[in-house]
Amino acid sequence: MRMEEIIDTVAQRVEQEINNSFEIEASGRHIHLSREAVDALFGEGYELTPKKYLSQPGQYAATERISIIGPSGVFHNVSILGPVRKESQVEVSLTDARALGAKAKLRLSGDTKGTAGIILMNGSKIYVMDHGLIVAKRHIHVNEKDAKKLNVTDQEVVKVQVNSERPLIFDDVVVRISPKFRTFMHIDYDEANACGFTKGTRGRILR
Repeated sequence: MRMEEIIDTVAQRVEQEINNSFEIEASGRHIHLSREAVDALFGEGYELTPKKYLSQPGQYAATERISIIGPSGVFHNVSILGPVRKESQVEVSLTDARALGAKAKLRLSGDTKGTAGIILMNGSKIYVMDHGLIVAKRHIHVNEKDAKKLNVTDQEVVKVQVNSERPLIFDDVVVRISPKFRTFMHIDYDEANACGFTKGTRGRILR
């Protein structure tokens, strides 16, 4: 085989690998606030200030940060992600939950019924959540066009092989499909540490 043919073959393999894989992002502890919570913590009608826009369209990390208080622990300077939501939600890792002394259930974002509560604090202002503390279940946001390429359906549960310095296979990964999404897999910091995550780490679905 000539050198040109070898180069072409390698390039095709690399392109195929990229087309069949997706970038993975690691999410630290963060908060989604309802309109009611924003008003209680910052004042009526207050608008969060976007600091950094995230991979998902319209989502951003706000300049504002607050504290979360559990039965036996506190985290200060916790990131707020905007825009405001219909219901407040606090996402932590299992390690975080233990430090807070809270029993956080493993749930998909938005599925907060029957979950533990948590206290939010901004200076002297307090907002008590009677539910909404979760450990986010690992998942892949998939754009509709990419869903065809990856051969997946909405709410399908798949295995993902992570290509990193500590490669592993994540089981029980939920696929979430929408035309509004950009295709990224989301894991928390516990999972990121387990797979030796660094920025740019990619994964692919195992069949």
